[in-house]
Amino acid sequence: MSKVKCQISVSADGFLAGPNQSEEHGLGEGGDALHEWAFKTRFFQEMHGREGGEGGVSDDLVREASANSNAVVMGRNMFGPVRGPWTEPLWNGWWGDEPPFRVPVFVLTHHEREPLTLGETTFHFVPDGIESAVAQAREAAGNGHVHIGGGGETIQETIRAGLLDEIVINQVPVFLGDGVRLFDGMPSSVKVEQTRVVQGDGVAHLFYSLSY
Repeated sequence: MSKVKCQISVSADGFLAGPNQSEEHGLGEGGDALHEWAFKTRFFQEMHGREGGEGGVSDDLVREASANSNAVVMGRNMFGPVRGPWTEPLWNGWWGDEPPFRVPVFVLTHHEREPLTLGETTFHFVPDGIESAVAQAREAAGNGHVHIGGGGETIQETIRAGLLDEIVINQVPVFLGDGVRLFDGMPSSVKVEQTRVVQGDGVAHLFYSLSY
């Protein structure tokens, strides 16, 4: 059965990005530390068309969590830090000429924009909310899963709409002190069940299912 899933790295104090995000520092100040474990995996290197990387527990689990994800939903901030109406010259986000997704990506935005194809990835810009973005992603994914890529506000919106089925939190032993929180003001009516905990190399993988 097709599900809506999320996999995200957070600090020990609950931040998924550091403060002062910018074009130069997409993860904010100190935010790269949240993903050092992932950068080492063979899966990450393969996604970016490179050889090398390490196998092991974390590599296996990130592959498992990403399996059959046939569409992605992300917020505009995850696409890029530019705000307001899209202006010329159009900036094509942080992902370069060959984004690693290679599936349809649906970007939440308040401002319309024509689809953008870079390499094997097409970004579709959705101005009418998370429900519409997830519905379009489900259709594009077919029998596969929809992955909620982030950022924090988009993950929160997905939960508030009762749409997120599973989340894997990759908790990294580092304090950021400030930045973008993963969870803030979540409805207490959401039932959260921890289904698995796996210790990786420098990261703990926490698996949860959600019901509404």
